[in-house]
Amino acid sequence: MSEDGSLDAAVKRLALALDALDAAVERRREGDARERDLAEQLHALGNDRARLAETLDGESARIRELQDTHRDVVARIDVAMQTIRTVIESNDR
Repeated sequence: MSEDGSLDAAVKRLALALDALDAAVERRREGDARERDLAEQLHALGNDRARLAETLDGESARIRELQDTHRDVVARIDVAMQTIRTVIESNDR
């Protein structure tokens, strides 16, 4: 092979290598962009999770308050029913 042929072949290999490098750089940029997008989504999900956990804690506290109120109301109704029974029984005598 002549010197010109070797030089042409080397230039072609260099051009192919540069094209492959450009493609690899582009793939890396796209991968980095996808990674940033995923990181942003993960951050948003973390914020949503924190907000939902806070809401759940508040609702759980509200449920406990309602259960306490329910028990108090049931106890008062029981006392009222017993008082009514006592009054009815005392009037029946």
